[in-house]
Amino acid sequence: MFKFFLRWIDSWSTTQTSETNESDTFKTYKDTKIQWLRILPFIFLHIACLAVFWVGVSWFAVAFMLFFYFIRMFAITAFFHRYLSHKTFQTSRPVQFIFVLIGTMSAQRGPLWWAAHHRYHHRFTDTEHDPHSSEHGFWYSHIGWFLNEQNFTTRKEVIKDWIKCPELVWLDRFSLPVVLLTALSIYGLGEWLAVAYPSLGTSGLQLLVWGFVVSTVLLIHATLCINSLAHLYGSRDFETNDNSRNNLFLSIITLGEGWHNNHHYYAGSTRQGFFWWQIDITYYILKMMSFLGLIWAIKPVPERVYDAHKTQIQNLKMNANKIQSEKS
Repeated sequence: MFKFFLRWIDSWSTTQTSETNESDTFKTYKDTKIQWLRILPFIFLHIACLAVFWVGVSWFAVAFMLFFYFIRMFAITAFFHRYLSHKTFQTSRPVQFIFVLIGTMSAQRGPLWWAAHHRYHHRFTDTEHDPHSSEHGFWYSHIGWFLNEQNFTTRKEVIKDWIKCPELVWLDRFSLPVVLLTALSIYGLGEWLAVAYPSLGTSGLQLLVWGFVVSTVLLIHATLCINSLAHLYGSRDFETNDNSRNNLFLSIITLGEGWHNNHHYYAGSTRQGFFWWQIDITYYILKMMSFLGLIWAIKPVPERVYDAHKTQIQNLKMNANKIQSEKS
């Protein structure tokens, strides 16, 4: 029983078999056995959303919910994804730690766990080895894949470049305590505001429910939609060997991650909205951070990517003209 609860507190407390057997590294990712006891915190988080009917609502609680959603989504998209997973820009260790810590507050497990599984996703996108392949159906690609035993551990063999940073290892190991401390801090903030600024109409429980619980559930599912919906609905500006799609709505709620077909065609760019009309809020913020010297070495979209898009458009027009001429 002690070892069971220890796995909640320290995600590295169990042996990772995938490191000892190389053949297991590329095994089929279709484990449908849900670890119900292990995911109790995840279940309770969703049930706790019903508390909004008990704690009521205030403008400040909703504003805090949106703010905390925004800053954590930015940390996930910019630092978990574009930085840790793909190394599309560089930054200092202090800035790295601050934003990875904020991302860890999102309750999407540890930063190294996140980056490792995403690197597998790109290596085997929409194949039997992809942890959340769209070929396994919507529910599995959206949520089922990370509820099983197979995907609980951090696959260290994929993120050896980041294991050298002890602060990242610490955040990965103790991601759940970080989340719990975040929730406790938000409750404390709400209690203080209730006394210091009663005109805001909030309280500890109200701010906890709206600012942490509801905000976190929305954040989790918005992120997961990139694994599921972004491989089902949207346009394809580039020919890729997967089902990735570009989706404006998903781009808005994830600050730019919805340009998923772009990203799968060329993952080495900091920018995912390759064209000016493709809204990529994360990139805009990163660009401003580069002006301030907080990050640097932003990787651009290569000209060959735009050339490939032009060629594809030309081919589509030629095919359309050919079909039209055949009909006439």
